Amino acid sequence: MVVAGSGKTFFGHPGGLSTLFFTEMWERFSYYGMRAILVLYLTAPVLGPDGGPASNPGLNLDDGTAAAIYGTYTGLVYLTPVAGGWLADRVFGLRRSVLWGGLVIAAGHFLMAVPVEAMFWVGLVAIALGTGLLKPNISGLVGKLYSEEDTRRDAGFSLFYMGINIGSFLAPIVCGTLGEQYNWHLGFAAAGVGMALGVVQYVVGGRRRLQGVGEQPESPASPAERNQALQVGGVVLLVVSGLIVLLSVLGDGFSITSVTNAISIFILLVPIVYFRQLFRRKDLSEAERGHVRAFVWVFLGAAVFWMLFEQAGSTLTLFANDVTQLTVGGDAYRPILVNQPSVLTESSLYGWDLPASWLQSVNPLLIVIFAPVFSAIWLRLGDRAPRTSVKFAIALVGIGLSFAMLAIPMQHYLETGQKAGVSWLLIVYLVQTWAELLLSPNGLSATTKLAPTGTIGQMLALWFLATSVGTTMGGQIARLTADDPTQTFVLCGVLAISFGVVMFVMSRRISALMGAVH
Repeated sequence: MVVAGSGKTFFGHPGGLSTLFFTEMWERFSYYGMRAILVLYLTAPVLGPDGGPASNPGLNLDDGTAAAIYGTYTGLVYLTPVAGGWLADRVFGLRRSVLWGGLVIAAGHFLMAVPVEAMFWVGLVAIALGTGLLKPNISGLVGKLYSEEDTRRDAGFSLFYMGINIGSFLAPIVCGTLGEQYNWHLGFAAAGVGMALGVVQYVVGGRRRLQGVGEQPESPASPAERNQALQVGGVVLLVVSGLIVLLSVLGDGFSITSVTNAISIFILLVPIVYFRQLFRRKDLSEAERGHVRAFVWVFLGAAVFWMLFEQAGSTLTLFANDVTQLTVGGDAYRPILVNQPSVLTESSLYGWDLPASWLQSVNPLLIVIFAPVFSAIWLRLGDRAPRTSVKFAIALVGIGLSFAMLAIPMQHYLETGQKAGVSWLLIVYLVQTWAELLLSPNGLSATTKLAPTGTIGQMLALWFLATSVGTTMGGQIARLTADDPTQTFVLCGVLAISFGVVMFVMSRRISALMGAVH
């Protein structure tokens, strides 16, 4: 194994970490920048209040359809790493996979910047495919910068994840401002520029700092294996296409809804196939089978959690845009206007309207603040810390309560037209951040520890798939309850709380299946 640890260091770490730090920072900037305005663009009207063309037109889709599109797209983003990891390990190598992924992502953003609807959809698919190549493999490159005995490894990953949160924090502010206040496609272009900058510094810095790291696939696929992979890809396309045709025939013809429904069904089928393969393995010991059974609970808990959490870019953004009073300063008794835009207009006479997309910067900021706090708590508690199943239960109840409580201002707005204060969303994001810190790092750690010998790749793929399944389910629930948004918050909240209670009741059984895994 080649370790790029010589030469100039980055805060005491291998110099290559700086290249990967900024690559991931810009990739997250591009992803969260586009995500911040995606649903707002999908729902923005084509016509203005006077009946003429809108100054910043969108696609004029209803909220439910937009939420379903967002959920399906995010589901694909977390599904494609399954294929991206295989391509890196067996065909391209980590380093080239990250490069090609970045180029495809940048191309996708720039396609979305073209004010032609067809280009928007092609760009959205390109970003999902490119993320599948880049996202899982850049973390692999970080690991290869250190030897197995290097004590700096954990600290290096912590520094690397700081780059993720910096990009996630800045993106909604930059892309959201450009998209909401000037032109949606300008916001998409800014996301593309961010990814392009990441690719340029990755190529330039990588020549010196990543030489010999991840350049070749670790286990090159034979011609027969490549052909088999192509066949699997063909089957996937046939299944998805078949589902689209079937749903179109059973429904009202081909539509965006039939496409999102077909992809959602496929995403739900993938983990079933994965788990079936795991349980059919004859080389698993009884303890390992217990670990897999325990991981089923981890998977389901994570899926329910992400079902709510990832609606930050859809349901919560629409809540911010349509239901939240975003005016800063000005007349404290500003008239309440239905469907009032959250951009700088003549209404700025009353103050300044905070762009709705900016609220998506709250979570990464809170992560930076509270991640060290939670880490210190677990270190201090040591063996007295709650088991993984209990942490999951608390996280699920917490995020469920945060979601359910938004039913109060939502129903009040529907009945009176009075908008909610921004403090509602700030409290929700605070609780969700705490819940995320309880569930996400602990779930990832448990996944690696529960993986039977020779299955860590499959288990990590399933961890990604839990997010894919959750975001897809969240999008579909939002679509089905769009006529009464209060139901969205109540239903999702009750589902999360209920499953959290079930996990708490089953915690001893789950812990017994986990054995020594804490």
